[in-house]
Amino acid sequence: MCFTEMLAMKPASTFLIILLLLITFPIWIGIAGGLVGVAAGLFGAFFGILGGILGAIFGIFGAVFGLIGKLLGWIFGGMFSWHVIPAVHLPGPVVIALIILAIVLLTRSRKSEVKK
Repeated sequence: MCFTEMLAMKPASTFLIILLLLITFPIWIGIAGGLVGVAAGLFGAFFGILGGILGAIFGIFGAVFGLIGKLLGWIFGGMFSWHVIPAVHLPGPVVIALIILAIVLLTRSRKSEVKK
């Protein structure tokens, strides 16, 4: 089949090609969207795995250095500790109760100002 014969058949074949593309367009868009989603998912999985590995490595380093620091503090009995800012150690429930009390007092004071 030469080029001139193909040109003679062109109107019917062009119509069929356009009709085929219009009918199958949602399928092609779905496939393209799915491939983009898979690529983005693999990209995100790569960074998630990389972050997990780095977190595990730095966690191990932190645990080792923390253990060394605790052992040195236990051996020397805290002779090198400098307390510039005093630390207040309160039990967890007391701190939560104080926070709740502060919120309740603040909301009550705001309500009484609005009523005036």
